[in-house]
Amino acid sequence: MSKPARKMDESDPEPDGIEQGKRLVRINGDKGLSLAETIAAQFRLLAWRSPLHKLRLRGRFPLRLLAAPADPIAGNAEIGRALAVGQFEHLGEVLPVTVLRQQNFLASNETLDWIQGFAWLRDLAAAMPRPEAIRVAEPLVRAWLSAHGEFDPIGWRPDLIGQRILFWAAYAPLILSSTDLVYRSAVLNGLARMARHLERSAARADEGLPRIAAHGGLIAAGLLIPGGEARQVRGEYGLERALNAHVYPDGGVASRAPIDALELLELLLLVRSAYSSRRLLPPPWFDAVLDRLVPALRGVTLGDGGLSAWHGNGPTNAGRIERAITASGIATRPLRHAPEWGYQRLAGGKTVIICDTGPPPVARLSDDGHASTLAFELSDGPQRLIVNCGGRRGGRIGLPQELATLLRMTAAHSTLVIADKNSTAVRNDGVLGKGVTEVIVNRQENEAGTWIEATHDGYVRRFGLEHCRKLYLSARGDDLRGEDVLAPPRGRRLPSRGRDIPFDVRFHLAPGVEAVPTADGHGALLKLPGGAVWRFRCRGGTLGFDDSLWIDGDGIGCPSRQMVVSGIAPPGGHSVAWSFQKAG
Repeated sequence: MSKPARKMDESDPEPDGIEQGKRLVRINGDKGLSLAETIAAQFRLLAWRSPLHKLRLRGRFPLRLLAAPADPIAGNAEIGRALAVGQFEHLGEVLPVTVLRQQNFLASNETLDWIQGFAWLRDLAAAMPRPEAIRVAEPLVRAWLSAHGEFDPIGWRPDLIGQRILFWAAYAPLILSSTDLVYRSAVLNGLARMARHLERSAARADEGLPRIAAHGGLIAAGLLIPGGEARQVRGEYGLERALNAHVYPDGGVASRAPIDALELLELLLLVRSAYSSRRLLPPPWFDAVLDRLVPALRGVTLGDGGLSAWHGNGPTNAGRIERAITASGIATRPLRHAPEWGYQRLAGGKTVIICDTGPPPVARLSDDGHASTLAFELSDGPQRLIVNCGGRRGGRIGLPQELATLLRMTAAHSTLVIADKNSTAVRNDGVLGKGVTEVIVNRQENEAGTWIEATHDGYVRRFGLEHCRKLYLSARGDDLRGEDVLAPPRGRRLPSRGRDIPFDVRFHLAPGVEAVPTADGHGALLKLPGGAVWRFRCRGGTLGFDDSLWIDGDGIGCPSRQMVVSGIAPPGGHSVAWSFQKAG
C-alpha cells in the first residue's frame, strides 16, 4: 500500500482489545518509487520526446475559448509590481523575467514550478489595471512559447500543464487580448496541444496534488476548448480517483501537511470556477470533497487564524487561509476529531491545542514529513504559547537545506524525545525512514473538558518503550494537564534492554513569551506579549531552559526559548506529569 491504512469500523475490538478506528497504521512508510516505476517514467519521457508524439499533438486549435473563469483567489500586488519591472520574486528568490526564454534555469523547485505554472498571473492582475497588465503579460507568454512550445521534461510536466491551463484560462483577458493574430493563434494552439498531451499524461502524474492538478487542468480544457466533452469526462473520472486516493473521509490529506490542504482547496476553487463560467455544476462528489476539506483545514488553525506547523509548513498567513475559505462559500466549524488525518483539536475558552496523533506520511506522498508524532501546539487567543519550530513551506523566504532538515527532527517539536533520537528516522536522502508505524488514539469529551490519550511505537525497536501522551483541557480553556508515559508495550515480549534511558520532554515557546523560573525549580511563569500569564508545573524530571528557533509566516527564523524536562527512564518505564494553568 502507498499510504497509511485507516481502520474505521468501530463496531468490534481487535484481538488485542483495541477498538477499530482508534488505530492509525503507517504501511510501507519508508518506501519511495520502486525501480520499475522509475524506469517506466524514463521510458515515458523518451516516448514523449519522439517525433511520433509530436505528431499526436497536432490538430485543430480553437479560435477562442468558450469562457474565461474568474479566479476566486486574490493575488499579491507586491509580487505583481515586481513583474512590471522585470523580476520574478518568490520565496526570497529574485530572477529576471528573461529566464522564461530558457529551457533550463537555476531556481528552487518551488520557484521553478511557480514560474512554469503561471500562478504569477494572479499577482500581476492584482497589481495594476488590465491595460498595464496586458503589456506585461503578453511578452512573457511569447517568451515561454518560444522556449517551451515543444515538449520539455519540466515545462510539460502534467501537473504544471494542468495549472497553466487553469491560469491561462482565468487570465485570458490578459494574454489573449492582442490584435496580433499570429500571437493569439500561437497561444490557442499551445493550449490545444497541452490539452492533448495532458490526456495521455495526467494519470501518470505523481500521486497527490500533482495528479489532482493535472486532472483539474484536463477538466478545464474540456470545459473551455470547443469540442471538449469527452476530455471533460476523462478529466472528471481521473480527478475523482485522485481525490479519493488523497483526501480522507474526514477531509484530511494523505501527505498530512496542512499547507497541502490549503493548496488543494485553492486549486479546486479554480476548477469549480471553470464550471461556473459555463453555467454548469460540478459533479456531486466534487462539492462533497470541498464540504469535508474546509472544516478539516479550519481544524488545524490556531487562535491567530494561521496554520499549525506540521510536516513541512510553518504558520502560514492567516489572510490567505481565510480568503480561500471565504471563496469556498462553506461556513462551518473547525473539525476537532480527525481520526484518519491524524490531528486532534482541543478547544476551550480562548485556548486552542492541535496535537499530531498520527504516523508520519509515507515517503512517496511527502518530501517534507516530520518526526513529530504526539507533539502539540497551543495558543491563547491570537497569541501562540507552545509551538513547534516550523517548516520550510508557506513562507516567502526559502530556508537553507540544513536548517530545513533540522526542523524535521523530533527535538524541533513540543514532545518527548528519547536519547536525542528521532521517533521516526530522517535519512540522509531526506526520506523519512523507520520509526512510528502505529498510533493508538482515544478521545473523550463532556461538559468538563476534553481528554486525549495517544500512544506511538516509534521507540519500541530501539529502546523497548512506547510513548504515551495524555492531555486534558478544561472547558474554560484555563487548565491544561498532561502526562508523558514511557512503558514496555502491552502484549509484546521484547528482549530486556537492562539499562536506564535518558529522555527530554520539550516545550518550545513562541517568540516573545518570557519564562521566569519558580524558586523551587519545578515550574515557571510564562508571560505572553499581550499581558496574559500562564503557570507551568512539572514532576518526574528536572526542568531546564534552552535556546530555540521559530520560523514565522514569512519564513524568517525568530529566536525563542524552550522548557526542557529531563530525566532517566529505567527499563520498566517512567512518567512525567506537567500542567499549564492560566493565571487570573
